[in-house]
Amino acid sequence: MSGHVMVFAPTPQLTVTVDQPNDQPELHLHPGGQGVWQARMVLSLGVDVVLCAALGGEIGQVLEPLLVSEGVDLKVVVRDSGSGGYVHDRRDGSRQEVVDVPGDRLSRHELDELYNLALGEGLRADVSVLSGPNAPWLVPADLYRRFAADLGANGSRVVVDLSGDHLGAVLDSGVFFLKVSHEELIRDGRARGGDGAELAQAMYDLHAAGAETVVVSRADQPALALIDGELFEVQMPRLEAADPRGAGDSMTAGVAAVIARGGDIRTAIRTGAAAGALNVTRHGLGTGRLDSITGLVERVRLVPADSRQQERTTPDELADRVVER
Repeated sequence: MSGHVMVFAPTPQLTVTVDQPNDQPELHLHPGGQGVWQARMVLSLGVDVVLCAALGGEIGQVLEPLLVSEGVDLKVVVRDSGSGGYVHDRRDGSRQEVVDVPGDRLSRHELDELYNLALGEGLRADVSVLSGPNAPWLVPADLYRRFAADLGANGSRVVVDLSGDHLGAVLDSGVFFLKVSHEELIRDGRARGGDGAELAQAMYDLHAAGAETVVVSRADQPALALIDGELFEVQMPRLEAADPRGAGDSMTAGVAAVIARGGDIRTAIRTGAAAGALNVTRHGLGTGRLDSITGLVERVRLVPADSRQQERTTPDELADRVVER
């Protein structure tokens, strides 16, 4: 089964990177943004992707053929306002931001057109990935709540990697899979700190609020996964990073790809972890070889977390906390 994934990427960006691996500098132009990186990894795993996006202005004109060249089935709403992009200088081995242009907020008409387009594609897909805008104010959180509600009510499996108001919005409707970083949980006030017990409690809260399965990434520590009410550490070999960005998006994409092919959630999380780990060994975001990822999956283990990290409130107390929030 090849599978079919819809990726909602409302605000793709044009990424311009200056690099110098040898004597001469190089200039690289690629489409970017969370949804684009996720779609790229899903394709690497052999699953068909429909990418739904809004493009406009000079940057949008450049982005469209670049997105088509990625191999996705591109569905576009042409917007009157301009798309965004950024320029990074990587010649000294680390990323230095030269400029970041977020683009313009989508109008109500553009949002309606994009919603209708993506909803139709999502209802035909095995899995829908709702990626966030490159700046929170570009797309209202309520659009994500409606998406998750309408897709979920019609039997679609919704996968998200969101934070802030956008995360709160989709939880109100319920999602099949949520990936979030521990830094985002702390920033959003869902966890007071990064210790295991605090993050475990936050994960149970997220599950009670509407996320069926939850994965929390923890930078250089093993990710935590809450599956069917049981907490696991996602343990895998350490790999030296060439570019630490993009691991989370690749993990989300790996989960979506496996679920779209009819796989189980534990295999999906192990595959996502392998995809994320291999992505950071490369300079291209959302990239990886299928054979390499498949080989590493066998080295990823889901290990029951320390019982001390699972100390938590009772289900009744948990429900009371959710209601209070």
